[in-house]
Amino acid sequence: QVQLVESGGGLVHAGGSLRLSCVVSGRTFGSYAMGWFRQAPGKEREFVASINGDGSTTLYADSATGRFTISRDNAKNTVALQMNTLKPEDTAVYYCAGREGFFVSRHNVLYAVWGQGTQVTVSS
Repeated sequence: QVQLVESGGGLVHAGGSLRLSCVVSGRTFGSYAMGWFRQAPGKEREFVASINGDGSTTLYADSATGRFTISRDNAKNTVALQMNTLKPEDTAVYYCAGREGFFVSRHNVLYAVWGQGTQVTVSS
């Protein structure tokens, strides 16, 4: 059974950077596309970024394009989200998610496995 554990959240000033990490347990990590989603208070969970099984393809939300980078290391069963030039509107709980399919997706209903989330707070 695949389990996801996120880390790396915290408090940062606007313009700063954070790197989120997600450690994935399970032997079939390379067959899972991975994604990052976020949920701010009072808002629905929204897509941030996705990466396919071998890391060759990525997909970003418009809000993340140019500022965030998703990457994965299949040898270490990890996926990361590098976030630069953070804005107060990036404040949210960030979730790592996995889907049993090779290809990227922005649709959260296609992700079957979720981490517990890590809080990111960006002060103005």
